[in-house]
Amino acid sequence: MSIATPSSLAERMSDLGNVPASRVLMHPPPGTATIVDLIQSRNNKKPICELVDGTLVEKPMGWRESLLAGVLLFWLHRYLEENPIGVVTGPDGLTRLFGDTVRGPDVAFVSWDRLEGGRIPDVPIPDLVPNFVIEILSVSNTYAEMSRKRREYFHAGVQLIWMVDPSDRTISVYTSANHFEIRSEVSEVDGGSVLPGWTFVVGVLFSKLDEVRK
Repeated sequence: MSIATPSSLAERMSDLGNVPASRVLMHPPPGTATIVDLIQSRNNKKPICELVDGTLVEKPMGWRESLLAGVLLFWLHRYLEENPIGVVTGPDGLTRLFGDTVRGPDVAFVSWDRLEGGRIPDVPIPDLVPNFVIEILSVSNTYAEMSRKRREYFHAGVQLIWMVDPSDRTISVYTSANHFEIRSEVSEVDGGSVLPGWTFVVGVLFSKLDEVRK
C-alpha cells in the first residue's frame, strides 16, 4: 500500500484514522519511528504499540475487551489441540505485514504453512501474515482506524477478519475489506474455510461479561 507523506501533523492524524492524540507517541517523532524503535518501546515496558506510517500508535485494550480476547484465545487453543493446523497469538503478538506496517491483532491464527520452515519464529516481530484476525473494538477505536486496518490486513493476505463489538454485542465477519455480515447474539459464527468446524453462538461469548460470583 502506498500512502503519500503527510505535510502536517493534522494530515498524519487523519491518515492514522483520527485516533485520539493521546494514543500517538511523540518520541520518536511521528513519521520517523522504525521497527527498532517499536522493539525498544517493548523493552522499556511501554504500552503495546503498533507501527503505522513511521508512527508508534498505542493499541487500546480495556479490561472487558481483554476478557473477551482471553475467552476467544482459550476456545481457539482448544480447537487447535484437536485440529493442529496452526497456532494462535494474542495482542502481544506483533507481526510485520509489509513495509513499515506492524500490527498486533487482539487474536490471530497463523497456519503452519505460513510459518517459515513450519517453526515458531524466534524474533520479536516476525515477517508473517495471519490467516485470520480478530479485533475487539475499544471505545477509542475510530471507524476510520479500523477501516484502514481491514484494508491493510486483506492487502497483506489475511483471509478472514472478525470485528467484535462489546457495546452492541455483535461480531462483524469480513471476507474482504468491504464485504461483511453482522452476527447478533442469537446467531452462530464460524471460522469458515480457515478454521473448519470452529463455531459457537455469539451470545455465549458475550455472556462472559454478565457472569457473577456463584
